[in-house]
Amino acid sequence: MPGEKEKNKLSRNKKKEPTPQELLKFEIAKELGLWEKIQKWGWAELSAEESGRIGGIMTRRMRQGNS
Repeated sequence: MPGEKEKNKLSRNKKKEPTPQELLKFEIAKELGLWEKIQKWGWAELSAEESGRIGGIMTRRMRQGNS
């Protein structure tokens, strides 16, 4: 039977469900043709322009959803 340390380690390694905001971010990245770049190199390799574009579209869509 695993001890407390092992239990905590196991629970931290589980993949969490993406939040609605993360799902929206993924969707927009796919629409902009950036998804393959993100999968290959990671989010940190996006340019400031690419990241800003995703963030701007996310903000616009979230505001439209709250109207």
